[in-house]
Formats: sequence, structure tokens, C-alpha cells
Amino acid sequence: MSTLDPHRRYSVLAGLSGRCAVRFTLAVLLALAGVLMPPWAVAPSAVAAGPVFISVGVRPLGVAVTPDGRHVYVTDSALSRVFVVDTATGKAVGRVHVGSSPSGVAVTPDGRRVYVTNAGSDAVSVIDTATDEVVASVHVGDFPFGVAVTPDGRRVYVTNAGSDDVSVIDTTRNEVVGSPLRVGSTPVDVAVAPDGHHAYVTNAGFGSPTPVSVIDTSTGVVVGLPVSVGNFPFAVAVTPDGHHAYVSDRTGTVSVIDTGTGKVTGAPVPVGLEPADVAVSPDGRRAYVTSVQPGKVSVIDTSTGKVTGTALSLDMGVSVDRVAVSPDGHHAYVTVSSGGVLAVLDL
Repeated sequence: MSTLDPHRRYSVLAGLSGRCAVRFTLAVLLALAGVLMPPWAVAPSAVAAGPVFISVGVRPLGVAVTPDGRHVYVTDSALSRVFVVDTATGKAVGRVHVGSSPSGVAVTPDGRRVYVTNAGSDAVSVIDTATDEVVASVHVGDFPFGVAVTPDGRRVYVTNAGSDDVSVIDTTRNEVVGSPLRVGSTPVDVAVAPDGHHAYVTNAGFGSPTPVSVIDTSTGVVVGLPVSVGNFPFAVAVTPDGHHAYVSDRTGTVSVIDTGTGKVTGAPVPVGLEPADVAVSPDGRRAYVTSVQPGKVSVIDTSTGKVTGTALSLDMGVSVDRVAVSPDGHHAYVTVSSGGVLAVLDL
């Protein structure tokens, strides 16, 4: 069971009218992301026409697509389970019981294993996709949230938001290797570059501007100076060519990091308030950003750095959280945490 200070985990400052005065404790950040909060029903009228909606539990949060595009794994943070969705039929075909408050989810490049962070039980569940059963549970740091697998499938990086570090799991043994890697305050998300040489970690704790830590995966050392981005960075995604990392911050913008120089390039891109996640299309031409308030998915043209449209728009009060793009780039899968559904967008 997590030892994280209950005040840090659950306290939320009343009165969100003055956002600059909001205490962005870990609880605030994770509450906005859909963890450990009571579900709110989505009225039929709140759902925009067009997307397909699939029922996936009470409060879906993390989402990942298998490399063959045939299945989507969705964490239900409210009821400690993972739903398996068949993309051909658009139906949930399985439920896997995992640890407490599952949040992040990632699939290995060979599609044989799924790694799920359980924020409430300080462990990572390992699912065998052939049987959709948990085959291992790996104890990590305090309040694990984000997770990413290296391109060679040999290592899994897990952000421990409560202990301010990153655990590294050896996938051959499903054991943590080495000591936790110290990063910034409240690390919540991680992405590994396509060449596997670096991992990028968002630190959503106090500070303005707030940094992104860069880990050299070959040495297990945090390298260079932290990259300063917007306030309270939450999600990160690296482009397929590895040249840029897109980082969303909770105050409403997306920063673009030049991975070669380790510096932010261009002006921050305004999106909706409280952007929760970002994913880049397989061809690298588009970045998709989810915003909690209002629930929408903004589309950024990566060549111009401008928002060119909205892939999903829901009524105020209906929040969306994480997003994953299919390997062929034809669909995006978005968790609608306040409605208990997975939205399937035709791109």
C-alpha cells in the first residue's frame, strides 16, 4: 500500500476560479487525470455525433493499442481492472483484474505483454496478451503512474509520482533493476525515444517553469540540464523520427522540445484548459491533445506548430483523458473518464 502523504494524495484546494492560486499537489494533478475521483454520468445529449463509444467500466483512464492494431487495453481506475477491446468488433472482449487504481498502460513491441501501473498498490501488473491473465506483479516506487516500454522491449520505465523517481523493469525477469532514478518533483509521464537512447519524464510538481528530465537509457543517468517547459507538465510524446518531444502542461499549452538541442523550440501551442495527454500520429504529421475542460481533442499540425482542428468535442463537464493512435494512423482511442466509455475517432 502506498505511503504517500494522504494530504498530498487527496487534498484539493477549494475554489478553482483563480487557477494561478490552485495548489497543484499530486492529488490535484491525478484527480484531474481521472484517478481516485467519483464517476460522473454522461448524459446521452452530451456526446457529440460521429465517434463510436464503447463501454469500458466506471472510470477509464490509460489506453494503449497493440502493435497489430487488433486490441486496445484500457485501465478502469475505479474498479482495479483492465478492459480488452476488439477493434474489429468495437466490443470489450475481456476484463483483467489488476492492482489498486490502475492508471498507465503500455504494450511491448512484440505485443506479447502489457504493463499496467497500479497507483494505489505501488506495483506494476504484467498481462500475457495470449491469455489476458496477470503473470507477474512488480513492486516499484510510491504511486506509480506513467509507463513506457523501450523499442527493443527489454526495459520498462515507470514514473513514481509519490517518491519522485523512476523505476526500471527488466522484462525478461520482470524485476526492477538498479536503484530508482531520481528525477524532479512528482513525475507523472514518460516516453522513450524511437532509438531507445533517451527517456523523457514530465515532473508535474511545484515550480514555474517546470522541468522535463532526460534519462540516458544506456547508463541509467539523468543527463544534461532539465528542460524548462510550461507550468505543471503532464504528458509527453516523442515523434516517430525522434527529433521532437511534445509536452502538455496543465495550464493549457503544449511545448515542443528539440531533442537534439534539449531546448524548447517555438512558442507554446495553446490548446484547451487542463490538457491531459498527447499522442503523435505514426507519420509524425499530427499531434493529438486531450483537454479535460472542456472535453475535446485538439489536432496540432507538427509542421506549423498550430492547432488545425478538433477531432472530438464534448459538452462542458464531460472530461476526456488519455489518447492512443492506431499503428496505421486511421483511428484514435480516447478515454472519456466521466462517462465510462472509450471514444473511437476516425482520423
